[in-house]
Amino acid sequence: MKSLPPSAEHKPDHQFFRAELRREKLAARMALAAATHAALSAGLEQHLAALLLPLPPQTLAFCAPVRGEFDARPLASLLIQRGWQAAMPVVTAVDAPMSFRAWTPSSAMSADRYGIPIPADGAVLVPDIVLLPLLAFDAQGFRLGYGGGYFDRTLAAMVPRPRAIGIGFELGRAPDIRPQPHDIGLDAVVTEAGVLRPGS
Repeated sequence: MKSLPPSAEHKPDHQFFRAELRREKLAARMALAAATHAALSAGLEQHLAALLLPLPPQTLAFCAPVRGEFDARPLASLLIQRGWQAAMPVVTAVDAPMSFRAWTPSSAMSADRYGIPIPADGAVLVPDIVLLPLLAFDAQGFRLGYGGGYFDRTLAAMVPRPRAIGIGFELGRAPDIRPQPHDIGLDAVVTEAGVLRPGS
């Protein structure tokens, strides 16, 4: 699905709004009780599995969970059993596109410069599908992350571009995240409530 462009009315002076939205949505996610988080995660995993399991084996990229994010490792492990490959993004240089390092449930792990777990070694893979964690999202399919811009730079540099699926909880839904010109729209967003396809 072709991504929708950012609205022309959004100027590059919305940093304060986006920073406040990040703080609000991160605080809401971090405040979830363990049982609530588990229930929301189970619902998200059910919808994501329904989306991915019918597909032929491909290469899936996803992030190790931090700051209360959804944990995609169990589903990735199931997909590997069905012939898929999995990878995690690795920051190789600041302000540069990321690479994707092969991951399996037995991979030795280390941490990147931001403290995010990554495979300590492994082959570099090119993903067909990338799961992007999000703090906030809107109905147009734009995502608000932590502000580093790594996924936008990475997806912009990939030809052909992999399918980009945002994963997060409904508490991250916002009327408008005020996307900037560099923001790349998602092909879908999966939450505990289901699958959002922008423009549908």
